[in-house]
Amino acid sequence: MRISAGELLEQLLDPGSFVSWDRPPVAVAGSPGYRDELRRAAELSGTDESVLTGIGSLRGRRVAVIACEFGFLAGSVGVAAAERIVTAVERATELGLPLIASPTSGGTRMQEGTVAFVQMVKIAAAVAVHKSAGHPYLVYLRDPTMGGVFASWGSLGHITFAQPGALIGFLGPRVYKALYDKPFPEGVQTAENLYRNGVIDGVLPVPIFRRIAHRALTVLNGTVALKHSPPQLFPAADVSPAASPVSASELSPVVDSARADIPAWQSVLASRRPDRPGIRDLLRHVTQRVLLSGTGQGESDRTVVHALACFRGQPCVVFGHDRSGQEGENTMGPAALREARRSMALAQELRVPLVLVIDTVGAALSKEAEERGLAPEIARCLADLTTLSTPTVSVLLGQGTGGGALALLPADRVLAATHAWLAPLPPEGASAIVHRDTTHAPELAAAQGIRSADLLANGIVDRIVPEHPDAADEPIPFARRMVQSIADELTHLTTQPEDHLLHIRQHRYRRLGLPT
Repeated sequence: MRISAGELLEQLLDPGSFVSWDRPPVAVAGSPGYRDELRRAAELSGTDESVLTGIGSLRGRRVAVIACEFGFLAGSVGVAAAERIVTAVERATELGLPLIASPTSGGTRMQEGTVAFVQMVKIAAAVAVHKSAGHPYLVYLRDPTMGGVFASWGSLGHITFAQPGALIGFLGPRVYKALYDKPFPEGVQTAENLYRNGVIDGVLPVPIFRRIAHRALTVLNGTVALKHSPPQLFPAADVSPAASPVSASELSPVVDSARADIPAWQSVLASRRPDRPGIRDLLRHVTQRVLLSGTGQGESDRTVVHALACFRGQPCVVFGHDRSGQEGENTMGPAALREARRSMALAQELRVPLVLVIDTVGAALSKEAEERGLAPEIARCLADLTTLSTPTVSVLLGQGTGGGALALLPADRVLAATHAWLAPLPPEGASAIVHRDTTHAPELAAAQGIRSADLLANGIVDRIVPEHPDAADEPIPFARRMVQSIADELTHLTTQPEDHLLHIRQHRYRRLGLPT
């Protein structure tokens, strides 16, 4: 039985204690049809967006609360909802309050496309800053919690509990059926199963969670008092360009052969060519390389490559998807993401830049991946990358599907090949959600702003490295061109103070999707 945001607040907080923090949602560009959907959703749900935020008391203790409303467009998160969430997290951090988040959502709002998808980065970043400041973050997952919401702020809690019987998972069963023409295994994406497999801490109704949250905050309050809280990396008020010392030139993209005339579906098909160069082709053109393997803790994933390398004399750690290791349903799993986090830690320890290469059909969609914590690992990658102090470069080399791609995206500089793309789902999956078929995939690819040119225009990508006309037709010249572009970015980044780079990176993702 689904619990509305209002019912959650009534059962969780002391009677009459909740005070809303919400302002009218920020304006978001959209078609007349989408604006009609928003109006109807508000009328049906009684809320103006898919999330409510505010302050209340829990057994007399002041807490900040974020609660999704599934009745508003299936609790989906777009730019306006993300801005409301991040503003609440920052306010809780500024006030030194514990934060309780209760998502229930189908994931990214498909009507807003890739810009909505990338909002998960800034939510994860805000939560990471809140936690690094020493403030508790408690999560209560309601039925259902899926997709990017589960793979970001829904999986970063100090403690995480869930509603009994809740559907919780990375990819919805309908999309899986559309992509693979078979049903997802039953009983996997349930709160009880994830608890049995150690992904969450327990399964409780809201009244019992209220008691557990009170106990946890009593313990954590004592812990926090004993620790020195580090300063907030990114002030809550620092949202507008005028509030930041970052110069406009540092945030503006470098336009390099952004061909806006290429249809999105043409790029999708080009990125799927089996002869397209991948990460191993790039590594053949670096001056030095040492291949690494595994997490160092008994796991490895052959769909990724991990190496120490020199790009034109600049030492760095390289991690990325290996297109040659991906086939059918054999795609990156939780171990690949744990390898990614090993590469982040290694770059931090060695104090060298980190280069991330995105080229994936998507993260693994399987019983094993769900039970071994795929979504939480995506969330941890996002949190780690947005707080990493070493210089970072991310490269969209080909396909950029879903959370497996997003997990490697946040960086100081983001490069993209002409035919590279980024989307919350493969276009066929987006079509399955919106139209309940896969035949509208080319239409959805065009509508969602997934192309490199769209990503550049929306500030997700900084520079496009050209293909003449397709990397698969010129693999060696393209690989050399991309390696040189990476080297150029590293040369510039390594001259900048680390704290300055971190501030720019966090400011960049904080502003993403907001009106300029």
